[in-house]
Amino acid sequence: MKKAMTREERYTMMIETPVNKLIPKLAVPTIISMLVTSIYNMADTFFVSQISTSASAAVGIVFSIMAMIQALGFTLGMGSGNCISRTLGSRDDEKAERIAATGFVTALIVGAILAIGGIAMLDPLVRFLGATDTIAPYAKDYALYILLAAPVMMGSFVLNNLLRAQGYAVYAMIGITTGGILNMILDPILIFGFDMGIAGAAIATALSQLISFGILLFQTSTREGCIRIKLSKFTPKANMYGPILHAGVPSLCRQGLASVATIVLNVAANPFGDAAIAAMSIVSRYMMFINSALIGFGQGFQPVCGFNFGAKRFDRVLESFWFCLKVAVILLTTLGAISFVGAEQIMTLFRKDDLEVISIGTTALRFQCMTMPLQAWIIMSNMLTQSIGYGFRASILSSGRQGICLIPPLLMLPGIIGILGFQMSQAISDVLTSLLAVVIMVQIIKELKEKAEEQKNLSKKTID
Repeated sequence: MKKAMTREERYTMMIETPVNKLIPKLAVPTIISMLVTSIYNMADTFFVSQISTSASAAVGIVFSIMAMIQALGFTLGMGSGNCISRTLGSRDDEKAERIAATGFVTALIVGAILAIGGIAMLDPLVRFLGATDTIAPYAKDYALYILLAAPVMMGSFVLNNLLRAQGYAVYAMIGITTGGILNMILDPILIFGFDMGIAGAAIATALSQLISFGILLFQTSTREGCIRIKLSKFTPKANMYGPILHAGVPSLCRQGLASVATIVLNVAANPFGDAAIAAMSIVSRYMMFINSALIGFGQGFQPVCGFNFGAKRFDRVLESFWFCLKVAVILLTTLGAISFVGAEQIMTLFRKDDLEVISIGTTALRFQCMTMPLQAWIIMSNMLTQSIGYGFRASILSSGRQGICLIPPLLMLPGIIGILGFQMSQAISDVLTSLLAVVIMVQIIKELKEKAEEQKNLSKKTID
């Protein structure tokens, strides 16, 4: 059996291996994890869609709750992970252990608070999220078990990011993919075999998340050279939360505003009936699947970026960014073209008996396909700014695609041009956010080039 790398060996790997070899090595396991996660999300939507249009729409309603759980989980997970990458890059293992313990324990506490509060206000909560009278019963059945699983879901997000941040992407993949495969197996068994309906889909998700949590915790606790979770290192102090939140707030902006945007989308679609809500739910899940490959690739880039920024290898930070951007543009352009052509067939796969759902979703999906190449630029720019600790600018960029550039069109356009307004809102947001990214990234790239040149000159003086 191949011996696990020591921390010193892993450090050397992260700052010396050519980026076109290192990033794919770290990205492939993460891409697999993200694809499996998206597939089981689509499996939920697919199997629940076989129940009824209202049940399918309920998944879209509860997605806002899941998005908020993910937002807080990613805030603590990405914040802790990015801090640990830079901290290990500067060789401060003690601080890395405190960051890991603080992020993990805080995630469990916040998840428990969400679960208790959400369950106590379940009916008004799903109504607020846009559920109609016909959707609400399904939404409550689904949301109950999702909320019960909130603590382990948030804990898993932190553990997953801690493993990836240290270069242990394969072990993170094992935990995520095992849970995802289990979810897909349990979905039809519980929904149809045990006649549990939409509650069966939620229970399958909760159980799979619990299994993933256990595997990720085991991996974190047993891998040689890995930062372990030590409760004695839990440090709930401002000087610890500050760096975590500074690095994680962009994730909160991105995921939190995605939750708000989903609520606004459901409210905007409400006048057009359950079919509109169901159609946009399916489109959202499909686009998550497409973007998961890109996000997985970008998450292979983030630890490389953080490590090298911490080690003052600014030249490798830039090299990594341009390499990832080229790959991302090619990937999304190809997937966008394929999805544009097959949009109607994709929608038919989920609700073949509901022509209204197919028609609404096909148009919305094609609009989003046209701006997929822009999403590559947006997402990779966001990951760079977040990984190197440019929290404020990363937060602004994170707020764009699913927030400040999306919510205004959703609120205004349906009242002006009807259903076409909310079908095209995401594409409009992508165009606006890409322009915002240009404004932000011009200055950041200039700063990194200057730092790389300074470091190069300093190295020459040291040698001389």
